[in-house]
Amino acid sequence: MTVEQGEKSKIEKLLSTLKTKEKEITEVQENISSIKQHASELQTFLTMKDIEKDIAVEEKFIQSITTSDYTNQVNISCQINKYLQQIAASVQKFGEINVSSDPCDFSIQKRKDRQAQIMVALPTRNIENLTLTLQKRINTELSEVNGCSLLPGYRMVFSSCTYSNDKIRVLKSDGSKDFEIKTIRRTSDVVFIGDDHIAVTSGNSNQINIINLKKQKLKKSIKVNSNNGGVVYKDGHLIYCAGEKGIQMISLNDETITNITNTKLPDDAYVTAFGDKLFYTNNTNDSVTCCDYHGNILWTFCEHSVLLTPLGISVDNDGHVFVAGYGTNNVVAISPDGQRYRQLLSSEDGPSAPWALHYDISTNELLVANRSDEAFLYDVK
Repeated sequence: MTVEQGEKSKIEKLLSTLKTKEKEITEVQENISSIKQHASELQTFLTMKDIEKDIAVEEKFIQSITTSDYTNQVNISCQINKYLQQIAASVQKFGEINVSSDPCDFSIQKRKDRQAQIMVALPTRNIENLTLTLQKRINTELSEVNGCSLLPGYRMVFSSCTYSNDKIRVLKSDGSKDFEIKTIRRTSDVVFIGDDHIAVTSGNSNQINIINLKKQKLKKSIKVNSNNGGVVYKDGHLIYCAGEKGIQMISLNDETITNITNTKLPDDAYVTAFGDKLFYTNNTNDSVTCCDYHGNILWTFCEHSVLLTPLGISVDNDGHVFVAGYGTNNVVAISPDGQRYRQLLSSEDGPSAPWALHYDISTNELLVANRSDEAFLYDVK
């Protein structure tokens, strides 16, 4: 908080200085307008010479800002010591606060027409800047994986449905098995819902199961009026793909169900949420669709050259949409507006028939699960 307050003070100081300069430039503009209306040509000429000197000073100040460190984008991160469990014996400090800065992505355009004019473009991020670094390769020892999710404490959960041997398997951070549950039938997708609980959809079994991770057992089953496949958790609600009924939302508080869209979806459709938008896949027509919570379609992405049989879907903090391409053995990122795309991972990177994936917005990590045996954890920058 102390470091943040220091950086905030620097920003406020810069904004105050810019506000003062803006006021000075406005006064110059008003003086020019007044002179043109009331002064003689000689008075105008002499006064303009003085004003041009003032403008030159302001321009020099503006240009100096672009070459200084004041406009750098500041990133504050906390690196925690991994050996806190040995605190009594070896840890001398809990960690350290690092402040790094990246050049701010803006430009200044200058136009001399007896006045100074500033045009500033806000920094933008795009999918070309995304970088994935493999952290670990995980042997899930599962077949027919339908869903995956990252859990607090760097654990992972996978759902597997083989009809006769359905499983919910939780792995530790090192990839070893923590525990598994075999009593739930027709497991489909899985999502963390907070308070050490997960929700597991069940395909055509018309129920959603809530599992207590701490007690390692089923807490309750919620009856729904439709199939339920891909699922995402948002603000106390589960939003899930309901097959022929489209997309539905159920409140975990009172279990009321709301229809979001009636667009018929296949059994293996998946959904994710970002802000006031939903994104869902349709593997029958190889499409990814963005809609609002009223079901109004905002855009549809369909590019057969890069994405076939899209299944698992997730989204990062900037609205980039990550999609598992089962038919193309890849992972594709789509821009928030649906206009741009980029293949992030191919079969050469490990994905082989990838089915499920999950982006953790708190750690900026992406978990990608193949249909069988393997999963991959990536750090995303």
